[in-house]
Amino acid sequence: MKRIFLGFVLCIAMFGLVACSSSNSSNNGEDQKDPSVAAEQSKGKITIGGKDFTEQLLLSKISSIYLKENGFDVEEASNMGSTVVRTALENGQVDLYWEYTGTALVIYQKQEVETDPDKTYQTVKEIDEGNGLVWLDKAEVNNTYALLMRKDLADELGINTISDLANYVNHDANALKFASNAEFYAREDGLKGLEKKYGFKFPAKNVTRMDTGLLYNALNDKQVDVSVGFATDGRIKGFNLVALEDDQYFFPAYNAAPVIRKEVVNDELSKLLNELSAKLNTETMMTLNYQVDVEHKEIAEVARQWLTENGLVK
Repeated sequence: MKRIFLGFVLCIAMFGLVACSSSNSSNNGEDQKDPSVAAEQSKGKITIGGKDFTEQLLLSKISSIYLKENGFDVEEASNMGSTVVRTALENGQVDLYWEYTGTALVIYQKQEVETDPDKTYQTVKEIDEGNGLVWLDKAEVNNTYALLMRKDLADELGINTISDLANYVNHDANALKFASNAEFYAREDGLKGLEKKYGFKFPAKNVTRMDTGLLYNALNDKQVDVSVGFATDGRIKGFNLVALEDDQYFFPAYNAAPVIRKEVVNDELSKLLNELSAKLNTETMMTLNYQVDVEHKEIAEVARQWLTENGLVK
């Protein structure tokens, strides 16, 4: 009789344990989709790659959020070096990432520098078609070199274009100090080529070489008057700088565009990613970079806010 009673108690205890376990599993899974349901609802798995600087992290996150919101199962693989992410795309380790036309043209495809954005884009698109890669629409985001000045000084001197700067230096060679990183200073398609194209020359004593990260601060702190920089850098906005117009088209085109493996691309993916390209431009990218680099906002927050403001997600 005692055995029967103990058996009965044990059964009740086991039933209670199973019930509790079922209840806990149910609660823990409230935010998780049933794998079979998720697979049925997903439009496919996409791995998005990205390079290791702010602008690339933003472009990757914007794409990731947007594709997820439109039913794709997205995995992110950011923070890679330029050649690493390109190799990962070619090997199928990632399915897409945002690349710059000038980088692809010169670094990967070993072509001559081209300053015309449309010619650059068409060339890289045609060459990469043979590599099984599809270039979707390029954005009006051109992260190329730029000559920067403080806005108040540029306004005071009436300098809006690089031609204006050249005329000013030719009139008074010692008036302005210029800052450059070592690479731009040494390259034929850097400072030397620029001076040749525009017909002027900074005196050697007026040129200061420094690390890229110091250029913007040197300009902001009035240590120099003109500096090389990058057109979409958030510090241009943060320090109230201006990028002089490259009116003789010296700098190469570096337009951003989604590049995707031919095996993966389809009409819906193309449509969605082209919608992103259509809404991005240099000024917008500079603002997004500024929010991360200067205002120290989270990348995911900035990405979702931009998508929401542009009516792409709710």
